[in-house]
This record gives sequence, structure tokens and C-alpha cells, in this order.
Amino acid sequence: MRLFAELFKTLDQTTKTSAKTNALAEYFAQAPDGDRLWTIALLSGRRPKRTVTTTRLAEWASEAASLPMWLFRASYDVVGDLAETIHLVLPDPGTTSDRSLSDWIADIRALAPLDEATRKAAILAAWKRLAGTERFVFNKLITGGFRVGVSQKLMTRALARATEIDEAELAHRLMGDWSPDSTTFATLITAPDPEAALSRPYPFCLAHGVDDDPTALGDPADWLAEWKWDGIRGQLILRGGQHFLWSRGEELMTDRFPEFARVRDFLPDGTVLDGEVLAWDAAAAQPMGFNALQTRIGRKTVPKKVLADAPVVLRAYDLLEADGTDLRTLPFATRRARLEQMLADLPAEAPVLLSPLLHFDTWATLAGERATARDRMAEGLMLKRRDSPYHVGRKRGDWWKWKLDPLSIDAVMIYAQAGHGRRANLYTDFTFAVWKGNELVPFTKAYSGLTDAEFRQITHWVRRNTLARFGPVRQVPPEHVFEIGFEGIQRSTRHKSGVALRFPRMLRWRHDKTVQDANTHDDLLEMLKTYG
Repeated sequence: MRLFAELFKTLDQTTKTSAKTNALAEYFAQAPDGDRLWTIALLSGRRPKRTVTTTRLAEWASEAASLPMWLFRASYDVVGDLAETIHLVLPDPGTTSDRSLSDWIADIRALAPLDEATRKAAILAAWKRLAGTERFVFNKLITGGFRVGVSQKLMTRALARATEIDEAELAHRLMGDWSPDSTTFATLITAPDPEAALSRPYPFCLAHGVDDDPTALGDPADWLAEWKWDGIRGQLILRGGQHFLWSRGEELMTDRFPEFARVRDFLPDGTVLDGEVLAWDAAAAQPMGFNALQTRIGRKTVPKKVLADAPVVLRAYDLLEADGTDLRTLPFATRRARLEQMLADLPAEAPVLLSPLLHFDTWATLAGERATARDRMAEGLMLKRRDSPYHVGRKRGDWWKWKLDPLSIDAVMIYAQAGHGRRANLYTDFTFAVWKGNELVPFTKAYSGLTDAEFRQITHWVRRNTLARFGPVRQVPPEHVFEIGFEGIQRSTRHKSGVALRFPRMLRWRHDKTVQDANTHDDLLEMLKTYG
């Protein structure tokens, strides 16, 4: 654990990519295999599940530190992070430990079936044996909130340096439904199992956003354009007589979308398609909107009514593998031509549709097409250089997303809550309301979009103007108006306002508007009619 804690401290204290890469490569070169495997898992989002509630951890830490609970809670409100609060208030340990990271994780996971008294004794004993960063990391692992500022791409680069395995090959090996329970470091990294590769997706190629307009990209003839659909990005894989559907977040979604089992009747084995899973209105020949697709998300089983109300298709826009051959190094125009050929004669009942290209000679012509995106249930356009390979991750220059300007509404801030991590001492999470008659009705939360200077300014105001406290939440007087941007709006029975926004964020602080100038609940309902 000591070696991993030192790695964590280095990664947490530097913003330099080279320093993080060096620290990771050195760690991977000397750590035992079990710890290397768990480190890869942690840095790729495969954290152990929480085995003790945060309420119990807070109570036990308060008791161990001989602090009254009200004082512990007050400390937590200031620090903003439970693991760090526990780390700071506990007395120094009486002993030390040389146990490995994987040993401590095994102990944490073994707590789940135990009774509360036994779990408490185990946690208290661990706190007495761990010091400094080791204890902080242990706390993060218990709470299920372990995170560190390292991308999977950077981690893969460091692992490639330590193992002398090609970075692109490693990125592919790390994809898929694996965990430290189901594999070993050797099986995953140094001697991969061919059977495991059957279901494994490719690392997704990602796009940067167009900052202003695409004219800076050069000659339009060098580019292909298609709609940016508002669905779930996915790879549909046909290998070994089976099919698999993966989300961009490396979540296996096969069972949630049983329609895709039919694809084996229409496409050859050894095929991997990249595309967008959409709820599809066959009669209108267009997507049904993300709110319809949401009825399918998170379900382990899909009732017949849901299948009938929100059938799905894959709008395919890239061919990554054909006849078992990896095509990612070929130019996009070549892959696209092969995709069109493969899908040309599919019958209407096949759950795969080709995503159409847009024909344009000038950027102005394409801008006109983009303006119609919402009518087509799309978010905007994707621009892809004709000669671009299918990169691993986000590489600036070849793929761009040219989204529509967000929908927006002016709203009043009524509640504030402190952030986490480096923003733990700032109020960054806000609740916003609109007018319904003479009442302000809350309708959304947002926590991004302001500059650090603006967050500091609003934090100073919140501390001086708090009306009431509800745990970490502060009620504030309705004095400030913000423009809230969002990608979509839908009806919601869970919210008092009756609506829910998709990807809300603060576009700007409207110092030029008074509270009376904020939008109304009727304005939201009108937007729901138009865009919902």
C-alpha cells in the first residue's frame, strides 16, 4: 500500500503530464502483479463497491477521534470530502503496515457480508495501522469514491513504457468487461486470452468541439459530414457466432437491447460497427428522442410494452472490423465506402441503418444543413477528415463535433452547496428556479460554466447571505440571475417543476438582469412543447 500511496501523492500533486507518466511507469515496473492489476482497474474506473455506508464511517471516525458528531459534521462541511475529513481528524496510528494494495482491497471487499460490529472493528483496526496518504487512500477505497487526475490514455502510455508493449495494442486489451476477479495481470496484459478478445470492443475515437465555425479546417472537399445523433454511442460486435453491444463507457449493454440479436442473420461474423443506438420511429423514419431511449437505459430486463413503445436501431457510421480484420488504420473514406457496401442490401427488419452523409460544397451550405438538426432529432453535425484513421481516444485535428447552440433560459439561484476536491472550499453546486406566478419553483441544478474568479465571488456572497442551512446546502436570497444552457428538455414526474433538463450548465452570470427578468414556468412548458 505504501508504494501505491506514494504514487497517488505524486499524481495528485502535479499537473505535468510527463511527471505523471514517469511516476506511473516507474510504479508499473516495480509493483507486484496483483497491485499492478488493481491499479489499472482503479485508474480505468473499476473501483470496488462501497461496503460501508458513509453515515457509519462518519460515526465511527467521530468516535475514534473523540469528537462530538456536530463538530465532525462541521469539519466535513468545511473540508468537503469525507475521506479527507476522516484522515485529518483521526489520531496518528500506533503501528505501521507493509501490506499490499491488493491485500487491503481484499479486506475492504470482505466486509460486505459481515455484521456491523465486525465491520466496525475491522475499519478501526485498519485506521490504527495506516498513516498519512495510505490512510487517505484506504478511506477513498472504502467510500467507493477513489479518483485521481489521470486519464486512461495516460495510464496506458505509462504501462506501455513499463512493459514495452505497443500503446494501441494495450489500449485494446484494456477494453471490455474485465475485473481483477476475472483475470490476472499476465492474462490481461502480457499474455492475453484469445477467448476474451471475442467480446472486446475497440477504444472509441472521440472528437473535439468546433470552437467557432469550421472555415479554419480548410478545404471542405477534405471532409465528410454526418448528423450528430442524440443517442448512446456504441460498438456492435459480431464474433464467434455471438453478438455484443458496448457503450462508449465500456458498459456491456447486450441484454438491454435484445433487438440486436437479429443482426447475426444479416451481417457476417468478424464485423464491428461503430454507431449510435437510437429509439426509432419507423413510420416517421427518424429518432424518437432521447427521453424515449431513456426508458430502456438501466433496465436488466425489458418488458414487451417497452420494446414496442421504444424499439431501437443502430445508426452505423463507421466500420472498424470486417471478416475479422482490424480496419482502423484505413482512411475514413475507405472504411465508410466498405460500410455502405456492407449495409446496402439489408432488409427493412434489420436493426441496423446506415447513418447518411451530407453533401456540401461550401461551409456555408453545411451551416444551413446544421440549422435543421433539431428538426431531424440531432444535436448538430460531425465532421471527419476523409483520410483520418480511427484514433484511440481524442486526437485533435481529424474529428470534430459542430453542435447546435444550446437551449437556454434565465433562472434565479436559490440554493448553494460546496464542491468537492480542489473546489471543496468553494460553493459551486447551485439550484435554480423560475417564476410560477409569484412563486419561485426550482427546476434544475448546475455546477459548471463559471470561471474560478466567479466561483470565488459567489462563494463570498453565499457565506455572507445564507438564510438557512440544510446539512451542506445553503438557502440564499433570490438575488442573482444566471443563464442556464441545456441540450434537451423532457417531462418529469420526479421534479416539482414537471420538467427535467439534459446536461444543464451555467452559460453566464447575468449581472444585467434583475430577478424579475428571469424566465417563467410557462416558458419552460413552451420549450417542452417545441423541443421535448
